[in-house]
Amino acid sequence: MESCLFCKIVCGEIPCNKIYEDANVLAFHDIHPAAPVHFMLIPKLHIPSLAEVEDKHRDLLGQIMLLVPKLAQEQGCTDGFRTIINTGHVGGQEVYHLHIHIIGGMERLPVMIHHQR
Repeated sequence: MESCLFCKIVCGEIPCNKIYEDANVLAFHDIHPAAPVHFMLIPKLHIPSLAEVEDKHRDLLGQIMLLVPKLAQEQGCTDGFRTIINTGHVGGQEVYHLHIHIIGGMERLPVMIHHQR
């Protein structure tokens, strides 16, 4: 997708602070970190959101999920981390290219969503 921010990062049009790359995925630091460790893991293949994944993406998604704890550990999240996949407008997705936020490096991350009463 020529207008997709993350596709432009994948093809090198926009620089990123890369922490991992292989033929299928790219991981890079978030430019507006929410915690001492905050990076994103994205497929190089343009998939707009988690709502658009299909059975044909099974191996790619498995590869991504296996990388999450490995990269989190390498980035210093030795005592846990949070993974976030915002999906669609209601889910707060801002860039419509599937991506996982990995956040950690704090003693304890704040509560994400408060219970409604």
